Amino acid sequence: MKSRLTETKPVSAAHASISLKTAYRIENDPRLPSQKAAPRGRRRADPLVAIFDTDVVPMLEAAPGLRPIAIFEEMQRRHPELPDGVRRTLERRIRQWRALKGQDRDVIFRQVQEPGRMGLSDFTEMGDLGVRIAGVELDHRLYHFRLACSGFEHVHVILGGESYVALAEGLQNALWTLGGAPREHRSDSLSAAFRNLDREAREDLTQRYDALCTHYRMEPTRNNRGVAHENGSIESAHGHLKHSIRDALLMRGSRDFEDLLAYRSFLDEIVGRKNARNSKRIDAERAVLQPLPDTRTAAYEQALVYVSTSCGFVLRKVFYTVPSRLIRHRLRARLYDDRVELFMGGTQVLSLVRGRPGREGKHGHVVDYRHVIHALRRKPMALLNLVYRDQLWPRQAYRDMFDHLCERLSERGACQLMVELLSIAHERACEVQLAAVLSEDLAADRLPDLKQLRTRFAPDPASLPEVCVQLTPLSFYEALNDSYIGAAA
Repeated sequence: MKSRLTETKPVSAAHASISLKTAYRIENDPRLPSQKAAPRGRRRADPLVAIFDTDVVPMLEAAPGLRPIAIFEEMQRRHPELPDGVRRTLERRIRQWRALKGQDRDVIFRQVQEPGRMGLSDFTEMGDLGVRIAGVELDHRLYHFRLACSGFEHVHVILGGESYVALAEGLQNALWTLGGAPREHRSDSLSAAFRNLDREAREDLTQRYDALCTHYRMEPTRNNRGVAHENGSIESAHGHLKHSIRDALLMRGSRDFEDLLAYRSFLDEIVGRKNARNSKRIDAERAVLQPLPDTRTAAYEQALVYVSTSCGFVLRKVFYTVPSRLIRHRLRARLYDDRVELFMGGTQVLSLVRGRPGREGKHGHVVDYRHVIHALRRKPMALLNLVYRDQLWPRQAYRDMFDHLCERLSERGACQLMVELLSIAHERACEVQLAAVLSEDLAADRLPDLKQLRTRFAPDPASLPEVCVQLTPLSFYEALNDSYIGAAA
């Protein structure tokens, strides 16, 4: 067209390397081919023209939260001739209507996070990962702490539900790992921790939580119930963390762990790698955090328990056995998320694994056969109908052997033999080895031989140390006595 200002059409077409026919067409109509195309119209009749404005729009105005699938099903009930194939058309039409005439939506305002200001805590379910400890699926949660600015993360395995004890232990572990405390601690409404508590217990929990934050000079804040995006800096991190754990489990090739400590080390390694990627930002924020106090505060609940003649006590609907020498004593119990520590006065006497009540309110049992085996040897028939017999067995092989003995022997004979087997496991410290032998006997369908087992698991004389005691002559003491009398004189 620039050449056309001074040249004729044939010359301008030659300069542009196009034909003369194309030159005439461009000069007569300079629009592009895409501009000449007519707008695409409908290729078939609108199937919603008769019902959208009259039926669908009034439903959207009356109940803005209705899902499109519910509206579609209602339209099919009102108009049976409506085919299934128009569902997507209806969904698109509803989406367009809501964009043009629907209600205003909530707006998420992204915030500028100030270093050292906010740390966030929350719990996340982990049951869907299928983690197993020693072959048993682990029903657990993760306590998750995160700094909003630098992204520092810390996790702690929680074996029970959401509670103040779990929050206090996880939060303090995170702060002491970090080496400082933010000025503000944000959590959700803690509704799960308050569940099934009476008014006084809720007020006590609130006071303890406020005291925990005061100890670390943090201001406690909470997001509104049901508004998860107000805690978005931790809620979104839940998903990323769980994806990282799931990927690590797949690359590991197994979801089985030898014990809980191995699983916790596995999680610490994953979180450590995430923190390493943000090490520069974390170090910069760590410099402006508040210093930690000299000591931690209590991360447990305390209760007084009485050891009954059943050689145990009940705490939170769980029966715990203890050594019989503590019968009729009152102990102070410190209840943590994963353990119960028992104190007599200021002396810790025992630490037990924390148990959980059964389903439908049934009592749980945490039983150690070593606590009662001496009494069972005097009363072996007590084993037959013992309340916590199923929890008494240290391993599956012992349970299977008792069932086998009940089939082959009388009730008295089965109980006596089983109690002797437990005694050997305790006295000879061969619980695992004896379980392997019992498994072999079960596979061979034979009864265990007590005499052979006692010989097999007896101490090896060659391994016993030879202790030579040299007695000091009495004349040495007389010499000391004489020298003392002479010095006094």
